[in-house]
Amino acid sequence: MDQTQPRATPTVTQVALIGLFVTALVTAQLTASKILLFELPFAIPVTGTDLLLPGAALAYALTFFASDCYSELYGRKAAQIVVNVAFAMNAVVLVLVWSTITAPASPTGVDPTTFETVLGASTNIVAGSLLAYVVSQNWDVVVFHRIREYTDGDALWLRNLASTASSQAIDTVIFVTVAFWVAPQVLGVGFQMGASGLAALIVGQYLLKLAIAILDTPLVYAVVGFVRSREATRDESVPA
Repeated sequence: MDQTQPRATPTVTQVALIGLFVTALVTAQLTASKILLFELPFAIPVTGTDLLLPGAALAYALTFFASDCYSELYGRKAAQIVVNVAFAMNAVVLVLVWSTITAPASPTGVDPTTFETVLGASTNIVAGSLLAYVVSQNWDVVVFHRIREYTDGDALWLRNLASTASSQAIDTVIFVTVAFWVAPQVLGVGFQMGASGLAALIVGQYLLKLAIAILDTPLVYAVVGFVRSREATRDESVPA
C-alpha cells in the first residue's frame, strides 16, 4: 500500500510570482547589453543631464518586487529556494546561448557574426549578473526578514524599501563593474567602458531601481493584502 502523502498543490499566486521572477531575470540577461540614454530636464551628480541605463534595469528591478512579495507571503526559506534555483537558471541561459552561437548557421538566417556580437555579450552580462545576483538577492531576503522580526511583522513598507534599496545598491555596483569592465577585459568579449561611463551607468541604474522600489511598495501591499484576504475567505468557507 502506498503510504506517500500527497503534496500541497502550489497556488496560482506562488506560480505567478515565481514565473514573474524567472521571466524578468532571463529577460534581463538578454537585454542588458543595450545601453539606454535618457535626457533629463535637470542635471544630477555624476551623470549630468544624460541618464545612462542598461537595457535590463526595469526587468531586473521587477525581480525584487516578486521576491519581496514571495518572501512576505511564504517566508524566508521559501524565498531563498526560489532565489538560488533561479541563480542556477542563469547558467542554463548562458549554456543555451553559446550552444546556439557555436552551432552551424544557415546562410538564409541572421548573420552569425551579428548574432554572436549581440548575444555573445550576454556572457559578460551573465557573469556580472551571477555574482551580483547571488549576493544581492540573498541579502534582500535576509534584510527583509531581519526587519520583519524586529518590527514583529509590522511596517511592510519599511522592510520592502530598506531591503530593496540596499540590495539594489549592492547589485548595481557589482553588476555594472563586472559586466562592463572586468568581464570584457578578462574574456575579451563585448565593450569595455571607461571609469566615467561606469560611474554614470551605476548612478543611472540605481536611481531608476530606487524609484521603482518606492513606487512598487503600494503594489507589494496590494498583492500581499489581496492574497491574504483570499486565503482568509477560503479558510472561513471550509467547514471545521
